[in-house]
Amino acid sequence: MRFEGSLADARRANLELRTAVRVLWRQARFQAADTDALYAGAGTIDWSRFLAPEGSLRVDAQASESALEHTLFVEQRVKDAIVDQLRARHGRRPTVDKDAPDLPVHVHLFRDRCTISVDTSGDSLHLRGWRTFQGRAPLAETLAAGLVLASGWDRRAPLLDPFCGSGTILIEAALLASGTAPGLFRKRFAFERWPGHEAARWKAECDAARARIKKPAKLTLLGFDADRGAIAGARENAAAAGVEELVRFEQGRVEAFAPKRGWNASIVTNPPYGERIGDEGDLVKLHAGLGALLRDAGRGYRVTLLSGNPRLVRALGLEPVRSFELKNGGLDCHVSFFEP
Repeated sequence: MRFEGSLADARRANLELRTAVRVLWRQARFQAADTDALYAGAGTIDWSRFLAPEGSLRVDAQASESALEHTLFVEQRVKDAIVDQLRARHGRRPTVDKDAPDLPVHVHLFRDRCTISVDTSGDSLHLRGWRTFQGRAPLAETLAAGLVLASGWDRRAPLLDPFCGSGTILIEAALLASGTAPGLFRKRFAFERWPGHEAARWKAECDAARARIKKPAKLTLLGFDADRGAIAGARENAAAAGVEELVRFEQGRVEAFAPKRGWNASIVTNPPYGERIGDEGDLVKLHAGLGALLRDAGRGYRVTLLSGNPRLVRALGLEPVRSFELKNGGLDCHVSFFEP
């Protein structure tokens, strides 16, 4: 997704976006068929806006169908352009920090067209800051929020997850229903390390976002999981996110999950599909049992299910009304929508 705006808009995007991984701010775009053009193009950017001479940086590059496809070399040349510019101006040069740089820089080369952006986010935005318990195969917060949004949930009807694990889907749903900006949990974004950062204005923006939070008086968010430890961890995560009074987690196998007949509710879930958790034979039975429960419950449920195993999805015995593909941690997955 692309949009135009100011640095203030980039700050707000980092604070409010629920499904973005990072917010990049494009600074230059130019032809770079050789190293001299790459170095010169990177040098046209005023790097003192983003980095003090005693600061640190990291350059990450992607390249395809270009003369310069050795990404480590591309990163080195762009780093050289930044360091040389600041050293010429101040007599001092920044250092390279691969782990926690003051300025992350992103370089993208496609068919010799180079785009250089500064990363306003820093750490990936899926790292909200509320998670204290990981669990065995935690779903990324951004993906969980995306599933809830894609489900069409109206933020008022009951929402259930019969395979809740560490509680990510329901916690993100609670944050959405209460209008809690996901970035409020973060300790720091990359733009906060830039020279001239407007700390007072940023604090006011965060305070205004906190003031807009309004937790629903009546909301049913219910999660089940067979793993007692996962349930304890989910409750811990909900408390860390400040939504423990909105979400209820109960231990129990899917066979004990009994949707109320005719209940107008949404189910958003990520059942185990054998890549990291579970034997496939057992999982077929598990999915078949879930499908039977949903058929018995009759109309009124809308189901959104993330899976990386088509055989297990077919085992539900339900016909999806639509589906789409996505990547989940490098795995090919499908999101399927059902209306039993």
